[in-house]
Amino acid sequence: MPQASRYSDELVEKILSELVQVLEKNQTPTDLSLMVLGNMVTNLINTSVAPAARPAIVRSFVEALQASIRDDKAH
Repeated sequence: MPQASRYSDELVEKILSELVQVLEKNQTPTDLSLMVLGNMVTNLINTSVAPAARPAIVRSFVEALQASIRDDKAH
């Protein structure tokens, strides 16, 4: 069941669009895009989350990521 966000869909879509534009501008392949985004997530967690809270944040993030992945055959 999706979790309600405290952020508007418009704000989320605006930021997502800007990130996609940067990746497209640099013609970033999928593997490099995932590496960069993963590094960004790691950096945010390590610099913005208290050490004691990090494992729970990571679990929550992983669960949300897994729940958002479609099980279709398209790519």
